[in-house]
Amino acid sequence: MRVVIQRVSRASVTIEGKVHSQIGHGLLVLLGIEEADTPEDIGWLSGKIINMRIFDDENGVMNVSVKDKEGGILLVSQFTLHASTKKGNRPGYSRAAKPEVAIPLYEQMVHQLAQDLGKLVQTGVFQADMKVELLNDGPVTIIIDTKDKE
Repeated sequence: MRVVIQRVSRASVTIEGKVHSQIGHGLLVLLGIEEADTPEDIGWLSGKIINMRIFDDENGVMNVSVKDKEGGILLVSQFTLHASTKKGNRPGYSRAAKPEVAIPLYEQMVHQLAQDLGKLVQTGVFQADMKVELLNDGPVTIIIDTKDKE
């Protein structure tokens, strides 16, 4: 699993011209799932996302997590995070998990994040044409890949 985490002042997902979900301050998390990913990756990755200290404390130092900040999380599936760009100019997506693998893992990640955060996690819609809008705070953008955890 690969995520791009963005600290935001606000973020939203619009589908067919209607706002589907939105958060105020918190994290926009773009999640890419590949065929090799397992449920074990979910627990580790959720813990990293929830506990990563990337919000400012009272001294302006990044020392506070989204959970401590009582911020929101907007989780959006993003298969293009596993694009292969080694050959040619058209990215290949063969590493990205097929829906029958990706959807259950995505749903498990939503559940795990909500459990770890202690509140509802906002989401996009798997395979929908989404318009994602955000106001990046900082900017702060972090990339984590579960294949790099050791």
